[in-house]
Amino acid sequence: MVKEIKFRIAIEQDLDKIVEMLADDELGRKRERYEQPLPEGYTKAFQAITSDPNNELIVAYQDKEVIGVLQITFTPYITHQGGWRATIEGVRTTSSVRGKGVGSELIKWAIQRANERSCHLIQLTTDKLRVDALRFYERLGFKATHEGLKMKLE
Repeated sequence: MVKEIKFRIAIEQDLDKIVEMLADDELGRKRERYEQPLPEGYTKAFQAITSDPNNELIVAYQDKEVIGVLQITFTPYITHQGGWRATIEGVRTTSSVRGKGVGSELIKWAIQRANERSCHLIQLTTDKLRVDALRFYERLGFKATHEGLKMKLE
């Protein structure tokens, strides 16, 4: 039987585990720096996120162990009659719980949170190389209705 998964706003003591999860796959190892001490940029980003009322860094946990993370950002738009959107980013779970429903519970939590914030739309992106992630999001009801473009800035 799977233990109950709970969710809360991340605290600074969670940052080490969060970065570890972000770095724990092929793509993450190329762009993250999980080392001790953590590079200062992670702490600065954490502080910026947690001080912004339209950003929430959420951890999933069982007992006292952090097992998943995501960031949800709430953005007002002029389109859709001034509606709000929620954007999900940085979804990760610890390798020990992958395939056990933690990611699904994280996304369901985020959808509920977007509803609580009266968002009319929830959106996310995933790297095209993450084929399994794309199927995962589609199973949860997300549809690839738009083409997303990005430009890396130096």
